[in-house]
Amino acid sequence: MYRVINRTLIVLLGILFIMPLVWTVLTSFTPSIEVITRMNPFSVKNPTFGNYLAAWETIPFLQYYLNTIIIVLGILAVQMITVTLAAYAFARLTFIGSSFIFIVFLVQIMIPPDILIFPNYAIMKELNLIDSKLAIMLPYWASSFGVFLLRQTFKQIPVDLDDATKVDGCKWWQTLFYVYLPSAKPTYVAFGLISVSTHWSNFMWPLIVTNSVESRPLTVGIAIFAQSFETGAQWGTVTAATVLVILPLLAAFFFFQRQFVDSFMHSGLK
Repeated sequence: MYRVINRTLIVLLGILFIMPLVWTVLTSFTPSIEVITRMNPFSVKNPTFGNYLAAWETIPFLQYYLNTIIIVLGILAVQMITVTLAAYAFARLTFIGSSFIFIVFLVQIMIPPDILIFPNYAIMKELNLIDSKLAIMLPYWASSFGVFLLRQTFKQIPVDLDDATKVDGCKWWQTLFYVYLPSAKPTYVAFGLISVSTHWSNFMWPLIVTNSVESRPLTVGIAIFAQSFETGAQWGTVTAATVLVILPLLAAFFFFQRQFVDSFMHSGLK
């Protein structure tokens, strides 16, 4: 009986969470006039691909996709280096104030990123980086969550392996590369998925710090496109553009679904 109730709740919650996505996909195939007049929000009487063609021709998607990919991969590449070195230092090195500094790192997790928008903007202005991809990436090159996640993984690795590598004449960076990195692979996968999905959908900071098509990511470009209609939003075209934005993430999730779940289970995220 308990299993039946549990599965029923899971199915109901799954349906509840997937309904907005289903509405978005169905609306993307619906003419904009029909979206306003239809009684059933999930009905499509005259499906059309015209919304996708209109969105693709109106918005410079190739430029926005390129900008987003550069930003997301640029952030992830630097984060992998910074969080690895910081996590190794907190897990294995002994220095004065290590516990206090680590607590400060944990406090950063509780600070909403929007609070830091003004000081970050002032710094980017001083560095003459406004309206550039680098300005979007710089504030996220360090991740307190990634440091915490990797530190917990590194501390589970036996210290005897460090001693064994020292006996073999390995430097600390060789121990990190050949022992710690392979052992923490599931954690790296989990953190990579979180980082990519977070910065792919990031909106507020890129909106404030960019002014041109050459620097804007997909989220900002779609928002500006949706506000450009003088007679009201063309929901068919807007939802088609939205599907084009989230399509890579959906495809990646369905393709790496098993790895996605396994990585979170091994990394301790539940």
